[in-house]
Amino acid sequence: MDKVLAGKTIDVNEEGYLKDLGQWDREVGTAIAVEEGIEMTDKHWEVIDYIQDQFKKEVALSIRSIKKSGVIDIKSFYALFPKGPLKKSTKIAGIPKPKSCV
Repeated sequence: MDKVLAGKTIDVNEEGYLKDLGQWDREVGTAIAVEEGIEMTDKHWEVIDYIQDQFKKEVALSIRSIKKSGVIDIKSFYALFPKGPLKKSTKIAGIPKPKSCV
């Protein structure tokens, strides 16, 4: 289904995750963050960059892999992306919801 984010028509699934990372840019990511009630900071973008990099390398994402990343500790990850940090961060990053998310 189509959704307008940051003035662009984006193809998303029923949960609001982008179907094509090629449609993502920081403006789209920021618009998704606003919908999720998150105000993006440099640390948020650092985590998003890491998540996208892992996705492009086809590395499975999980809370454990984020913890081991050295990019952010788990307490901070939950603080930056409350109520489902992996779901919210991957949605903002424009990648599919990880299989480890319910």
